[in-house]
Amino acid sequence: MAFVKVYKTNAYYKRFQTAFRRRREGKTDYYARKRLIIQDKNKYNTPKYRFVPRITNTRVICQVIYATIKGDRVLTSADSTELKRFGVTTGLTNYAACYATGLLCARRLLKQTGLDTLYQGAKKVDGEDYDVINDYKEGRKPFKAVLDVGLVRTTTGNRVFGCLKGACDGGLHIPHSNKRYPGFKVEGDKETYKAQKHRERIFGIHVQEYMKKLKSDPEAYKRQFSQWDAALSKAGVDSIEKLYAKVHEAIRKDPSRPPKKEKKVVPVKYEDKKKTIIVTPSGKKYRRDRKLTNEERKKRVLQKIAKATK
Repeated sequence: MAFVKVYKTNAYYKRFQTAFRRRREGKTDYYARKRLIIQDKNKYNTPKYRFVPRITNTRVICQVIYATIKGDRVLTSADSTELKRFGVTTGLTNYAACYATGLLCARRLLKQTGLDTLYQGAKKVDGEDYDVINDYKEGRKPFKAVLDVGLVRTTTGNRVFGCLKGACDGGLHIPHSNKRYPGFKVEGDKETYKAQKHRERIFGIHVQEYMKKLKSDPEAYKRQFSQWDAALSKAGVDSIEKLYAKVHEAIRKDPSRPPKKEKKVVPVKYEDKKKTIIVTPSGKKYRRDRKLTNEERKKRVLQKIAKATK
């Protein structure tokens, strides 16, 4: 038998270190996190804000977070499910929804900090690169945050950059370049950026084009876009572009979170304690087993005997 070198010796296992739980779960990149939150000691506990976009299978979440010794604190957040009250009831994870969620987060934060009147953000959504720091002259500086993409691959056109673009257009100062926006290309030594292509993604024109393409097959169209048709008719528009333009306007008008409705707690009514039939606040009835007393058990036995002897 050939000689086999054993690498995983006793010394190997003695020196083995288990990765942090959130790293094992694929939730936190601690190598990147350290560089995002570390600050000079002479900052004297000044918060270092991060703009954190996260995309799940069903929604987009944008948050502005800062780290403390006790743990992270969320300054403000926005969720793509909130777009439902603005008219977008479906497609809550596409690029256009990411942009709208980033915009909502930015406008909400600036309203919270009293900077919404000073920094209005991009006046026109045309896909061109925009940074609010260029509008600064004197007085209070724009709100600065750094982009935290987590474990997402930062490929050109990734949806996290839709959140970034929405936040930048909303008036947040997030240091960035346009190299990862849709429409950016590198051909040899030449770099080109087509803002029109980026604008199409922001307004969901790529979805609209696919809808037109699929109309030749009514069955497939109904299966895939029936919810979009319902959303468009409810908003009173004939295209996705007009719907998102309406949503952007509504977000800028009032980005605040609606107050939560207080739920009235109605006590559970016991209709008959002996039979243990319970009526819920919604009116539904169900039986809940209850321990019988000694007398009730004896009576129940006699009833069964009487029934069997008939």
